[in-house]
Amino acid sequence: MSFDELDLTPSALETLRREAAQRPDYIDLSSSNPTQHGFIFPQEILREAADVYWRARRYEPHPKGSLRAREAIAQYYARREPPLEISPEQVFITASTSEAYLLLFALLTQPGDNVLAPIPSYPLFSHLAAMHHAELRQYMLEYGSATHEPEGGAAMSRPAPLSGAQWGLSGDVFTRQRNARTRAVMLISPHNPTGHVIRETVTELNEMDIPVIADEVFCEFPFAARSIPPLGALHPGATVFHLNGISKMFALPDLKLGWIAISGPRAHQYLDGLELLNDTLLGANALAQAMLPTLFERGNEFLRSMREQVQSNLLVALTHLHNIDWVHVAPPLGGTYLFPEVVDCHDEDLLLEEMLAAGLFAQPGYFYDEERGCFLVISGLLDRQTLAEGLTRLKQVLDVA
Repeated sequence: MSFDELDLTPSALETLRREAAQRPDYIDLSSSNPTQHGFIFPQEILREAADVYWRARRYEPHPKGSLRAREAIAQYYARREPPLEISPEQVFITASTSEAYLLLFALLTQPGDNVLAPIPSYPLFSHLAAMHHAELRQYMLEYGSATHEPEGGAAMSRPAPLSGAQWGLSGDVFTRQRNARTRAVMLISPHNPTGHVIRETVTELNEMDIPVIADEVFCEFPFAARSIPPLGALHPGATVFHLNGISKMFALPDLKLGWIAISGPRAHQYLDGLELLNDTLLGANALAQAMLPTLFERGNEFLRSMREQVQSNLLVALTHLHNIDWVHVAPPLGGTYLFPEVVDCHDEDLLLEEMLAAGLFAQPGYFYDEERGCFLVISGLLDRQTLAEGLTRLKQVLDVA
C-alpha cells in the first residue's frame, strides 16, 4: 500500500451515509464509541486517580513506562483466568494498542516481510502494517454450520437463540499461509467482529515457533464463553505479545493508554529492542500512567456493570435477529459485536442504500475484507431501545427487499 496513491474521495455510499446521518431518527447499528452510549467511567474515580499525579508531579520518563503502572498490569495478568505470570520488566506502556502494533511491526519485520492476520480483519491493521512496509498475509476464519454449545457463561443464564453457524480456525490455516518471510502471527481473541475466542492450545503455533501478537482488547467481555484465557497461558512455550488497554476495558478511549506484555521463555530476546523503540516515541502520557493503578483497583464495579449491559444488549439483538427470516447469526463467544449474515443478498451496497433510505446504517462485512457473503456489524454498546428500533427497521428493509 502506498499512502500517497490512495484515493480518499468519499464513495457514493459514504456520501449517502453522511446525508442520512443528518436525519433526527438516524441509527448507526455499528456505533461503538462507549462515551456516546452512556458508558461513562465514574468521575470521582478519575479525580482520585489523577490526584495521585498532581500531588507529586514530576516528569520522570522511563523507556518501558511507569513502574507502578507496569506492576499494576503484571498483577492484572496474575488475576486472569487462568493466571499468567508476567514480570513488570516484560511490560511496555504505549499510548494505545495502535501504537503497540506499530512498535511490534517495527520490531519484528523488515520491508517485504509479512505477518499472518485474520479475515475478517479490522481495517486499521493494513494501514499500520503499511507504515512499516510490511505485508499482511491473510488467513481465513472459517464460518461453519455447527450448532453452538454454550458453556454456561454469564449471558447463558437467560434464554436466547444460540444455535447457528460458528466462526473458528481450521487445522492447518497458518501452515498454508506462512512463507519464508513470515515473522509473526496475529490472533485477536475475542475476535472483532465475529466474537471468536481461542480457548485451547493451537498446536500449529507451537510447531511454527514464531512470535504471536495477541490482541485481547475485548477479553473482559465474554458472552457464550465463561471467560477469555490469555493466549500466553495457552501457549507457555511461545513468545506472546499481549496487547490491551483501557479504551475498551474501562470505556476510556480518550485517555489513550495501552500496553504490550510479553510472555514465554524467549521473551528476553525482544526486551532491549522494544525498549529502544518505545523510548524513541515515549507516546504514553505521564498522567494516564499514574492513573492506571487506581483504575484497576477501583474500576471493577464499572467494568462489571458495563459487561452485564453489553451481554444484555447482545441478547436483545440476537432475539430480534432470530426473528428475521433473511438473517443467520453466530452468537459470539466474546466481544461486543454481532456479525450476522444476510442470506440471498447479492449486492451489499444496494442493501446499504435501502437501509440508508430508512435512516439506518451498519458497517458491511467487506469493510473487514469479508467477501464470502453479505455480513453486517451490529454493536452491543447501543442501548436496548435504539437496538430494537434499528433491528425493527432492518427487518422492514429486508422484508421489502
